[in-house]
Amino acid sequence: MTDVIDKTVVAGTSPIAMDGVQADEINGVQSIKVADITDELAPASDIWTTERQDGVRLHMTDSGPGSLKPTTVHSRLLATVRKVPDNLALAVKRNDEWIKWTYEQYYSDLRKVAKGLIMLGLEPYNGVSIFGFNSPEWLMSDVGAILAGGLAVGLYTTSSEDVCEYVISNSKSNVVVVEDNTQLQKILKVRDNLRDLKAIIQYTGELESKLENVYTWKEFMELHTDQPDSILEERINMQAPNKCCSLIYTSGTTGTPKGAMLSHDNLMWTSAMISETYGLSFCRERVVSYLPLSHIAAQITDIFLPIHNGSPVYFAQPDALKGSLVATLGEVRPTYFFGVPRVWEKMRDKLESGEKQLSWLKRKINVWAKGKGIEASNRRMAGLPVPFGFTPANSLVFKKVRMALGLDQARIILSGAAPLSVETQQFFHSLNVGVVQVYGETENTGPHSTEVPTHFRFGSVGSNMRGAESKIIEPDADGNGEICMHGRHVFMGYLNLEEKTKEAIDGEGWLHTGDVGKIDEDGFLFITARIKDVIITEGGENVSPVSIENQVKAALPVISNCMLLGDRQKYVTLLICLRTEVDPTTTAPKDDLSETVLKWCQSLGCTSSTVSELLQERHEKVWEAIQAGVDMANTKAQSRVAQIKKWRVLPSDFSIPGGELGPTLKLKRNVVLHKYEHIIQEIYSEES
Repeated sequence: MTDVIDKTVVAGTSPIAMDGVQADEINGVQSIKVADITDELAPASDIWTTERQDGVRLHMTDSGPGSLKPTTVHSRLLATVRKVPDNLALAVKRNDEWIKWTYEQYYSDLRKVAKGLIMLGLEPYNGVSIFGFNSPEWLMSDVGAILAGGLAVGLYTTSSEDVCEYVISNSKSNVVVVEDNTQLQKILKVRDNLRDLKAIIQYTGELESKLENVYTWKEFMELHTDQPDSILEERINMQAPNKCCSLIYTSGTTGTPKGAMLSHDNLMWTSAMISETYGLSFCRERVVSYLPLSHIAAQITDIFLPIHNGSPVYFAQPDALKGSLVATLGEVRPTYFFGVPRVWEKMRDKLESGEKQLSWLKRKINVWAKGKGIEASNRRMAGLPVPFGFTPANSLVFKKVRMALGLDQARIILSGAAPLSVETQQFFHSLNVGVVQVYGETENTGPHSTEVPTHFRFGSVGSNMRGAESKIIEPDADGNGEICMHGRHVFMGYLNLEEKTKEAIDGEGWLHTGDVGKIDEDGFLFITARIKDVIITEGGENVSPVSIENQVKAALPVISNCMLLGDRQKYVTLLICLRTEVDPTTTAPKDDLSETVLKWCQSLGCTSSTVSELLQERHEKVWEAIQAGVDMANTKAQSRVAQIKKWRVLPSDFSIPGGELGPTLKLKRNVVLHKYEHIIQEIYSEES
């Protein structure tokens, strides 16, 4: 961390410091007048609501984690600021220099943001929509909206104009904060349809032209002087732990996005339980922010955990997922790290590519060390010490790999948002990069069950987070049934959607996930299917596609994505996407095969370098190898009906730009069915 600390520009107020002008003097936090915080609960008799201004009855218990005193976001933030005012809160690298905020400076700027939003017309319980890549301004807009009594709303940068219009209208957003002109233009195209919108703020770059009620970040940060502190204090005093402060919109993979209402207590109680579960320490953690902040996982990791733990947030560069993330990780050395499966798969591809460049002797050492690594993980699962030979393997290989990834100081390394293949998880464990899985959803404020480095099972999503409860309803003979969740992390309800809320939360407060799973004798949860994704064949047999797809990907690492077919058909078939290179600008998949697939093809005597060539050539050995992988997966099928009878390689990988994947990389099955309808018809029109 020495390099980071030595190259620091301390920010007073973000826009002034960024422009290179001397920052305003900031009053000591102890002297800031804030009304006494009592964190009293709002009156409420129901466990859910669909109204933005209502409170809910919390799932409190007399003792244990459920008895923790409820707090508002502001209350917890103020406690942290008063405890460690001079500790680092935010850091962003601009023009090769780290610009930083202490917690005192962060809080001072948050108050200015909150007052500025009120000045622009933010009404209590109305939204502030934020649209751009992770930055200090994103966090300030989010937490500032909460302090001002509004509802923080994140928009995915990949959202279409129609989705933006829907979310902004549904949340009654009075203010929209955009990153740059690209995002601004999307909002301007639908601005006339947004009757609640009063102002737009652009937080990077200059405005291309002066527009009515459109502000630069610098202009916006000067508005606070026209609002007295008493106005902000009134808004803060309106808040209660059991009232809504944030809206997280589902990605809409199965229809129109739904606004999940999260309370102050949802966010702060969950942060406290995560800290206890993972053993995170106050003022000792560091995190790199790079995943979309419109997703609950990133919000918990990058916004609310740091507020709870008094830890700093370092922002990655906008091209993080196009190659710069590892460099940022190497500079910051985070103590915990959260990645989605696609991130781990990309890292794995790079590591495997590097392994192939090693000399014969180093490859031998690497293979030996990886054997020790996976043996160590297997022994840890059994509660046994690491095997003989682990220490030299760690010195020769593992430490170097963790250093290269920037994860040498990371005690908690997580994967979530989508299933991580067992093979990929085992690959990293073989290198002593102990990636563990976490499972949850927007509706339970992110995490519900999780593995930890000393308590995990390959293929599972861990056991209950502290304070969370699970149950399986209507289990079958194998113990598989719908997973239900209970605890203070369960959301308040969907905004303005009473029927959808009733479907999600039953009368006892259990959240019905729609996921199918089972719990083993040691308390580990295994996800086996998604209720809405279950395929019902022509013969009436139920087939779970997720488990079969995972088996195929485990048998064929050259596959990036695949999708099982067979609803109302005589048999099931499979669409296959091979790993390809990705356009660094658009993140769209290229036609070029990835290096891993190229090497694999060459080992089979195939010289094709693109998917197009491969489909045209239909090399016999390659097709036989794919069939062999499918056959291997079929041996593990739940029944003969679930065995794959046919498969097709698609001309392009699934992706966000292509529309097949949602913002959190969840597969949009209906989109795939529509997009490749002609191929699917061909598959089922042919004789078996």
